[in-house]
Amino acid sequence: MTNWDGINEFISVVETESFTAAARRLEVSVAHVSRRISQLEDRLGAKLLYRTTRKLRLTEVGQLYYRHTRKVLDELAEAERLVSAMEGNPVGRLRITAPVYYGERFLAPLVNDFLLLYPALELDLVLTNQTVDLVQEGFDLAIRLGTLDSSSLMCRKLARRTQYLCASPAYLAGHGTPATLADLSRHRCLAGTVDHWRFVEQGQPRSFRLGSGWHCNSGLALKDAALKGLGIVQLPDYYVQEELGRGELVSLLDQYRLPDDGIWVLYPHNRHLSPKVRLLVDFLVERLG
Repeated sequence: MTNWDGINEFISVVETESFTAAARRLEVSVAHVSRRISQLEDRLGAKLLYRTTRKLRLTEVGQLYYRHTRKVLDELAEAERLVSAMEGNPVGRLRITAPVYYGERFLAPLVNDFLLLYPALELDLVLTNQTVDLVQEGFDLAIRLGTLDSSSLMCRKLARRTQYLCASPAYLAGHGTPATLADLSRHRCLAGTVDHWRFVEQGQPRSFRLGSGWHCNSGLALKDAALKGLGIVQLPDYYVQEELGRGELVSLLDQYRLPDDGIWVLYPHNRHLSPKVRLLVDFLVERLG
């Protein structure tokens, strides 16, 4: 009978290139990971990893062992996925990350609806505006907004996103309405997480650097400041659509607005996508698309 102790720890260290990241991925201590791998090496009578304070490197034996154990675990996972698919009842934990506001307002309610359909699933939803490494942190999927950087992750588009430049009627009554991008230099521009706003002019991208004394990394705080007449903001539609519809905010410089970008779901590349992830991705595409 094969002893599986240490194999998951070994594979996680190889794939994350870090004992610390492997521990996070497996939700155990670093000491536990180190101890299990040492025990595995003792049991095999072979050195699998060269460890220094800065770098990990597989030995020749370690490379061979990783290739074979990874294949065995993939086949085992595929067998479990096939059984789950045949039973129509995906099980296990879904680990998801998303931006805070979008996650609270849109994603969490949909994921909760999904869990009602598949009650055997467990959920770990992490809302953060920091970009996390899905593989190293052990996430099944992530929601990303805007233009995607190139990566090895798989992705599907969930919805479109429109960026609006807007201000309150009270602010415009007191400061005037900008007619060109150059006019923005005479206005109070409220800054969020970036120090510039992006536009398009005659088919070419344009940036406007923000020099405001008002800055906050919260879209809700930016919207509140704009509603109270403190200045002009640039925010995605899901923050300001309702206020624009009620006339509490006014859309500005529409002729310079960027083309819509995307709201995406990303997940690690795997030739055998698990039923729980595949079903959730399809569910989100249907509901948000």
